[in-house]
Amino acid sequence: QVQLVESGGGLGQAGGSLRLSCAASGRTFSNYAVAWFRQAPEKEREFVAGITFSGGTTYYADSVKGRFTISRDNGKNTVYLQMNSLKPEDTAVYYCALPNTPWLITRRRLDYDYWGQGTQVTVSS
Repeated sequence: QVQLVESGGGLGQAGGSLRLSCAASGRTFSNYAVAWFRQAPEKEREFVAGITFSGGTTYYADSVKGRFTISRDNGKNTVYLQMNSLKPEDTAVYYCALPNTPWLITRRRLDYDYWGQGTQVTVSS
């Protein structure tokens, strides 16, 4: 069993920054790639960013590339999402997730077994 807990969401202003954290427990976190997804009201949950288990490779959705940065600290069992140059369209609930295949990052939500409860990010214009 694994538990994922997101934090750091809240209200941000357009052009501002927020940093999300995803703390994991219950499994060998460092063996897993990790992804961030987000879901806006009445929209599908979408891939935002992913990072390999070592942290050596990262992946981003085109909509956040150059603005968001994913990183991890395996010693703290935590993954971060630094969000800069925020836009109102970034407003969503943000989730971290571990994939079914521990080392494999995909952009499909069905490929992920473990999810956190989500943290709300609201960006005002």
